[in-house]
Amino acid sequence: MTDTAHALGESRTLWELVERRAALTPDRPVLLQGERTLTFGELRDRSERVAAGLYEKGVRPGTVVAWQLPTRIETALLTFALARIGATQTPIIPFYRDREVGFALRESKAEFFATPGVWRGFDHTEMAHRLGARGVFEAYADLPEADPSVLPAPPASGTTVRWIYWTSGTTSDPKGVLHTDRSLIAGGSCLAHALHLSESDVGSMAFPYAHIAGPDYTVMLLLYGFPAVMFEQFALPDALDEYRRHGVTVAGGSTAFYSMFLTEQRKAPERKLIPSLRLLAGGGAPKPPEVYHCVVREMEVQLTHGYGMSEVPMITMGAPDDTAENLATTEGRPPQGMEIRIVDADGKQVPAGVDGEVRLRGEAVCQGYLDPDQTADAFDADGFLITGDLGHVRPTGHLVLTGRAKDIIIRKGENISAKEIEDLLHEHASVQDAAVVGLPDAERGERVCAVLELRSGSPELTLPELTAYLRAQGLSTFKLPEQLEILEALPRNETLRKVLKYKLREQFSH
Repeated sequence: MTDTAHALGESRTLWELVERRAALTPDRPVLLQGERTLTFGELRDRSERVAAGLYEKGVRPGTVVAWQLPTRIETALLTFALARIGATQTPIIPFYRDREVGFALRESKAEFFATPGVWRGFDHTEMAHRLGARGVFEAYADLPEADPSVLPAPPASGTTVRWIYWTSGTTSDPKGVLHTDRSLIAGGSCLAHALHLSESDVGSMAFPYAHIAGPDYTVMLLLYGFPAVMFEQFALPDALDEYRRHGVTVAGGSTAFYSMFLTEQRKAPERKLIPSLRLLAGGGAPKPPEVYHCVVREMEVQLTHGYGMSEVPMITMGAPDDTAENLATTEGRPPQGMEIRIVDADGKQVPAGVDGEVRLRGEAVCQGYLDPDQTADAFDADGFLITGDLGHVRPTGHLVLTGRAKDIIIRKGENISAKEIEDLLHEHASVQDAAVVGLPDAERGERVCAVLELRSGSPELTLPELTAYLRAQGLSTFKLPEQLEILEALPRNETLRKVLKYKLREQFSH
């Protein structure tokens, strides 16, 4: 990390970070969208005017403001305006509907709710009124503005909870995750430090800005002073023109994004998909080693993958100058200040190289949850967050994730890692994507089910063919799938496009 970026990373609040960057490079662009450009100076000045407009609406320090907005320049302006006031904001993914939105509004006790109006054919404002939301206003293209002289002084503390993010809630009600400005700055600093970026880079936001990755990425832009292209609706190949026009050097999002770029590259392997691109980076979902090797070989760019979650936006990150073996098979190393502890079933720390549950402590870790009982259950006696992820730390400090505690299949008393089988399946020439789940079985307890998404034009796979392939790869017999399902597309969420395994279990548990 450069000296300037390191100094900016010491900012107490997000608003202080905005002011310090704007003072350094006011005319340099920070956000690019279509034909529009927002500079760092304009981010500061316009956000302050919007803050004044919100203040005149009644938004005060500590006021809870929910917003459900797409990835747009206006969304960034609104969120920094709220940071200028010191309001508590709760971003909601724009694809969520009545159940998740209603829950978030009730639990957060939001006093205002910003919507995009009608977006992608759905009337968010009508839903807001149907749910009885308070202080509803539209903030898609027009934001309230006023004279900043009405504003009180900016918040001085960065350790007050001012952010409520929501876990996906795929199997139950979402959890409200509590963050501070400092925890978000720490997460973004980790990302920036690992990727070795410079002011000459051009990034991209192809994910919902309401995701925890939104501030993570924006902090990185503020620390290093380079811009990013925002995509309100991301789809390939449609988005390629924007990547090429703006000369994007860093792209990504998660494993699903890497696969989408690969698919496009394979349509014309003789020329580089995005000439300016030098790095794919992301996290939020497992990355099979074969995906790494395919990206580097076929796209001729580097791929770095990391580990993060709503509770801790950035935990570890691969570095572009690391070894290919570490980049392919690990999640990278933690930054200074992030403690990783691997423990056994009794909560005792295990040596390097030994698998156990991953626990975390550091400034980027959330303050807990809205529900105090959930907070009490989430941390151990030493203040480490209990992640539910399984893995080990190599002697080099690199973290290897081997699955989730709930993603371990127990077949006839034997533990089977779904991720181990998935990594092997991704190496099969016909497999585009794979998910392995455990299904209830009266005889075995659970049986192993492989669900595949095949590459276009590939022949159908049979279960005997699949098990023969896995045997040839050295997979133990007791781990072999007993059920094979082929889908045109695996079910995914709308944020980082993670595979929704609970839907697969529901569909094939018969």
